[in-house]
Amino acid sequence: MTDSDAINDTPMPLLDHIVELRRRLIWSIGTFVIAFAICYHFAGDIYRFLAAPLGDIMRQKGEQPHLIYTALYEAFFTYIRVAVFGATCLSFPMIAIQAWIFIAPGLYRSEKKAFAPFLIATPVMFTIGAALAYYVVFPFAWKFFLSFQTSGNGGMDIELQAKVSEYLTLVTKMILAFGICFELPVILTLLVRVGLIGTAQLKKFRRYAVVASFAVAAVIAPPDAITMLSLAIPLVALYEVSILVARLVEPKPVTDEED
Repeated sequence: MTDSDAINDTPMPLLDHIVELRRRLIWSIGTFVIAFAICYHFAGDIYRFLAAPLGDIMRQKGEQPHLIYTALYEAFFTYIRVAVFGATCLSFPMIAIQAWIFIAPGLYRSEKKAFAPFLIATPVMFTIGAALAYYVVFPFAWKFFLSFQTSGNGGMDIELQAKVSEYLTLVTKMILAFGICFELPVILTLLVRVGLIGTAQLKKFRRYAVVASFAVAAVIAPPDAITMLSLAIPLVALYEVSILVARLVEPKPVTDEED
């Protein structure tokens, strides 16, 4: 470690740490509360946006898009959950910034440079995963599920009567699942950057990563082949991308002469 890379080693009193932590928590909670109020005001619009892929498929089949609720309080609490989901997404950048402000003073300059790109990559990769779920996976999955409706065959009609709460649970689960899974390159690259694992280990466990990708997709995704493959294949590809990116940031081994 060079002198220019050093930080001020003057110990900070415990009370100052607590005061600083309190300040960051106030900023984070305040941001979340404001975001929650905004999202609750637009909860209906947000829900209609989340339900748009299902509505489009229903229209293609000549049906009137609709969702139902069977309890008096169901729609209200569904809007609350929509607001919490939206507020979490909107406030995450500010919460991450506050966490960085609290942690950064204890890091060396080189460590700050190493961690800063990952703070930027984390929301970007999550957004890419969520967009893949919404714009690509949802239309195919909903079309598949609606194909089981039957009517006009002289027998008993089978038609979808989706509940607003159950649809929201499914949609948010898949968006979060795809978003979190797309953090794989960020996590693996960070582990390589700090020296906990190496690219050689990632290559060695490639076959296990493929099996794990399909296992995770089978657990998280709905039980249809299209949705599972839509999550498993990107996971495998992201693992390969992680190996390529990790090569660029992997610390070089220190030789005896350099030591």
